[in-house]
Amino acid sequence: MKFNRKNKWLLWLLGVVLLWTSACAKLPQNNDRTPSSAITDGQKTLLGRHYNAQLVDHEGKTGVFLLSSGLDAFVARAILTRLAQASIDVQYYMFHQDTVGQLLLNELLRAADRGVRVRMLIDDIYGGDADDVWTALDSHPQMEVRLFNPFVRGSSKNLQWITRFSDLNYRMHSKSFTVDNQATIVGGRNIGDEYFDANPDLAFADLDLFSIGPVVPKVSAAFDEYWNSDYAYPASTLTQPVGAEQLDAIKQRLDEASRQEEATVYIEALKNSNLAQGLLAGGVDFKWAEETIVIHDSSEKKAREENWEEELLISKLWPYLDRAAEELIIVSPYFIPGKKGADALCKMSQRGVNVRILTNSLASNDVAAVHAGYSKYRKQLLGCEVALYELDESITEKAEAHFTWLKGLSKSSLHAKSMVIDRKAMFVGSMNLDPRSLHINNEIGILFLNPEIADDSARNFDQNIAQAAFRLSLDPDKGDITWHTNEKGEEIVYDTEPYVGFWKRLVVNLIRLLPVESQL
Repeated sequence: MKFNRKNKWLLWLLGVVLLWTSACAKLPQNNDRTPSSAITDGQKTLLGRHYNAQLVDHEGKTGVFLLSSGLDAFVARAILTRLAQASIDVQYYMFHQDTVGQLLLNELLRAADRGVRVRMLIDDIYGGDADDVWTALDSHPQMEVRLFNPFVRGSSKNLQWITRFSDLNYRMHSKSFTVDNQATIVGGRNIGDEYFDANPDLAFADLDLFSIGPVVPKVSAAFDEYWNSDYAYPASTLTQPVGAEQLDAIKQRLDEASRQEEATVYIEALKNSNLAQGLLAGGVDFKWAEETIVIHDSSEKKAREENWEEELLISKLWPYLDRAAEELIIVSPYFIPGKKGADALCKMSQRGVNVRILTNSLASNDVAAVHAGYSKYRKQLLGCEVALYELDESITEKAEAHFTWLKGLSKSSLHAKSMVIDRKAMFVGSMNLDPRSLHINNEIGILFLNPEIADDSARNFDQNIAQAAFRLSLDPDKGDITWHTNEKGEEIVYDTEPYVGFWKRLVVNLIRLLPVESQL
């Protein structure tokens, strides 16, 4: 086809029509969804009976158990699902249809088949990639699937990012998994192979907190708020309803996935791992937190009404961080403190608090733009003696290094989000310390007081950080940043971003010039 002036005008007109059509596309009505809430009699279930004696012995306290291993994190979710008798509430930013995703879906579907109520709330950032699955599961009499802040089906997703940006930019990044309102898992993991050590080439070093006790109903209340939000659309309202044959086909597909070779290690772990056996016997070695606080953003965060800043997760968490008297350790894969945050951390350091931060290096960061935002604050933070560490990408070549504080670092990008305050309290959640998590997306986390876990986490940081990450320093004369690491007892110093080439550094430097930090 020859592109003369007439054809160019036709193409331009077609583009305008497509944009206009996308802009006019509307979501279906969302008024008919049935409100529901967490069960209130979970103590009568098997899990309730399992944990009752421990909770009586530790009245008013929350049992906490860190899940650093990807395999353990899978086992905990799957075994809890098998033990469920009344309800399972699942809330995730991403839920992939890969080995781990299908194994967990298979467990959830089996629970629903035996009469357990299953509610799944998935952000729609990638939800449309599995519309057939969500719609089929939503047709199950014991399952409901809702997609948070969805895209309009039948309209270009890319065009909607242009015409509906202010709406679609707002995402539910929260992650929780709650069974019978008696046990909950909150943390950094999405559902997908890379978060559970199932991907041979990539793993995100991540962290979850498994909890029982008074904290669980508070996580359930947060889930209910999002579940009943106007942003949560039943999957069946977004696409065409399906019949029993589609649900049967999904069941067959999931059952076949559980028999694939890739699933073997996970199926075996459900039978033989220490955690699986402990869960089945009700004998998990929980530590007990004197004080536990669930902190989460409002489901209406997008509205940003008057005084909305007071409702942000970071606004509720910061007073606890600011009380640090001796030490604050921050682990955040995406770290962009902004001027206000950098100034606050510097003030903390200048009053004698040992502030240490671990984040991704440019080589290990999966979003170069985020690194561009972070890099603008490195000199200020180093200048006020905040210690900065960046994950060493070459760790994949180092002596099969595995660390008890963040399992999976031998082949990974950092994804865990945690903080340790004075070796007494710890925060574990979904929130990165960047503008997107702080001001745009919805997040959740748990702050708990347990000196044993907090001190153990801090000591593991001390013992392993030199092998896991570069230590950054600032030349007092030239003002240049250098990166320090150890190899076979010898200190290696880099004067540019390690393991990345000229062009990647150039791209990052160009992005630094753009006014995009608020979106990172």
